[in-house]
Amino acid sequence: MTAVTPAPAAYPDIVTLGCRLNLAESETIRTINAGRDMVVINSCAVTENAVRETRAAIRRAHRARPEVAIIVTGCAAQIDPAGFAAMPEVSRVIGNAEKLDPAAWIATAPVIVSDIMAVRETSPHLAAGFDAHARAFVEVQNGCDHRCTFCIIPQGRGNSRSVPAGAVVDRVASLVDAGYREIVLTGVDLTSYGPDLPGSPTLAMLVERILRHVPALQRLRLSSLDSIEIDDRLFDLVTGEARIMPHLHLSLQAGDDMILKRMKRRHSRADAVRIVERLKHARPAIAIGADLIAGFPTEDDAMFANSAALIDDCDIVHAHIFPYSPRQGTPAARMPQVPPAVRKARAAVMRQAAGARRTRWLSAQLGTVQPVLIERPGDRGHAPNFAEIRVTDPAARRAPVGEIVAMTITGMDGSRLIGVPA
Repeated sequence: MTAVTPAPAAYPDIVTLGCRLNLAESETIRTINAGRDMVVINSCAVTENAVRETRAAIRRAHRARPEVAIIVTGCAAQIDPAGFAAMPEVSRVIGNAEKLDPAAWIATAPVIVSDIMAVRETSPHLAAGFDAHARAFVEVQNGCDHRCTFCIIPQGRGNSRSVPAGAVVDRVASLVDAGYREIVLTGVDLTSYGPDLPGSPTLAMLVERILRHVPALQRLRLSSLDSIEIDDRLFDLVTGEARIMPHLHLSLQAGDDMILKRMKRRHSRADAVRIVERLKHARPAIAIGADLIAGFPTEDDAMFANSAALIDDCDIVHAHIFPYSPRQGTPAARMPQVPPAVRKARAAVMRQAAGARRTRWLSAQLGTVQPVLIERPGDRGHAPNFAEIRVTDPAARRAPVGEIVAMTITGMDGSRLIGVPA
């Protein structure tokens, strides 16, 4: 009998929505469930739109693969397990505290979701690899002790807890041994790393330990940072250590002091501008990214103008801009709301400003030589400053995914650059 190669699945085994932490966790889930026929939706709850996207992904998965179990996990599932369990397409719901526990995936209970606020520890992920990614993601922290008035994520992730430094170093070393040239440290509130551990280490101390004990690591990238928690030790590292990539994503959220106060943020507008000025003075190549919310409750035209101006004042070239999304159970949802149409319009104005700023920044890269990490499918990659590079040279396209190739930047293609081998 002639062997028949089965057709590829019409829908992936794991669908990941949301943050880089979810990406890291999805790879561990993939390792745990290797060989099992199911679809896992690893959900996000940061906005109402993210929850809608989760529900849409569930329905798409069921249409594409009606014969397999669909299991929902992640923040949206943690916050509203009953709502997702009630969907006819869903077979099981697994909470954030359980989703990295192999036992939860072989249990039969339709809902396995515990009190996330009772969780006090977190462990390093044991993913076999990151097959779809050229870089590897390592969770060093989970949860958040802050209670920003707009944010539902503590209800999905629990309180802040840190992975012991030794376990992090071992994990990074194993990934480097496996061939990864770039590691991304991830967490819900990365700069809050350490106070729950013996000796109260800081994020800077963890980074120093990684760099010291894993000398073969070529590129270390930090995910989103709370700008007010960048202490002098971390500042010196990100501005003076060549192996730390010159790209920082800051959790700024707004650029008006009254809105920041109503958000219950811990920094002022001047604090944000000051830290960026210091960073750029010490390391001019640093590219700044930021999260910004348009249309937060009570925001008037002047307040919005202050936030929009932050794009230029902080030289934000990697902007993540969202219209405010009310989340039931948060204090901001009870504040006087800006009309949805106004929120949407303000977000569009901010995106236009951010696009113009990014275009000027990309233009300044023309003629430079950038060490580009080649990414799947081999025709693109990212420079250290996280500019996306499109690779047009046929020979360069044959470079293995995960290799670092020196590229001369020759042009622009929309929001990306074009590179050829240097």
